[in-house]
Amino acid sequence: MAAVTVPDLTVLPRLEALWPETTSRPVISVTSAPGGFEGEGFPVKRAFAGVALAALDPFIHMDEMGEVEYAPGEPKGTPWHPHRGFETVTYMIDGIMDHQDSHGGGGSITDGATQWMTAGSGILHIEAPPEQLVVSGGLFHGLQLWVNLPRAGKLAAPRYQDLRSDQVALVSSPDGGALLRIIAGDIAGHTGPGSTHTPMAMVHATLTPGAQVDLPWRRDFNALAYVMGGNGFIGPKQTPIGTGQLAVLGAGGALRVSAAQTQEARHSSGLEVILLGGLPIREPVAWAGPFVMNTKAEVMQAFEDYQAGRLGQPLPHGAVGGATV
Repeated sequence: MAAVTVPDLTVLPRLEALWPETTSRPVISVTSAPGGFEGEGFPVKRAFAGVALAALDPFIHMDEMGEVEYAPGEPKGTPWHPHRGFETVTYMIDGIMDHQDSHGGGGSITDGATQWMTAGSGILHIEAPPEQLVVSGGLFHGLQLWVNLPRAGKLAAPRYQDLRSDQVALVSSPDGGALLRIIAGDIAGHTGPGSTHTPMAMVHATLTPGAQVDLPWRRDFNALAYVMGGNGFIGPKQTPIGTGQLAVLGAGGALRVSAAQTQEARHSSGLEVILLGGLPIREPVAWAGPFVMNTKAEVMQAFEDYQAGRLGQPLPHGAVGGATV
């Protein structure tokens, strides 16, 4: 994986060992993500499929995009599409994706960078591989997470955060066996660059074979762990978890994750896992396609606004305007 790596983890700040009385969160469920296709036909894994929204809150949806090795001419993206009422977090691990919106904003997301888009009151958006990637083909792998907005923020002005890979907070486990990339939130005083409407944490962890890490976790947050590659164990009872699986965790003050000592050859570097948690919003959710609101009437209004052009109009490729990225 081409996300941020460090040749020598001993040079990084280290998490302190937890107090013995800290309660590790138990595993409530482990589910496997079914495959599907998104946009113009790129493959995804639906990470949250089969999990109740109440367990995910404040998160709504997450796709793992790829991992796929495209031949020349194969890379695909999405056509113009609307969003309202939530935030999209697009984390590119391998490859590159260009994006553009109806406000004239745009840019590229590549190895280890994150685009954080607050759709808020509404925006049109397009994501596509750059021309050079279409011509050459190549590896494509990333995640897109949807984070709900509370009622008071659903119609906020759209905005972007362009989180470069060198802005991510890097921390190692006490024994140096795990690299933690903190994209958002605070983990034991180490803070990621993402600025969030809803308090949350997002961490991409790489654990070498046999390594274990205990992360302090806010007790008022929920907790999810999604494995992008490798095999390992989660929770105090070390429940097995593997590639394409999501664990929902219960109450407690810490997350325990470990990598199996023996890994398949294609995951020889160890366990790659995304750790997510946030403060539940606990409001009604009315969700249809690209709109996440509180009531069915608000969703219908969003469709009407989109069809009437009130969310904006597609712009010619490369056009720029008032939005910044």
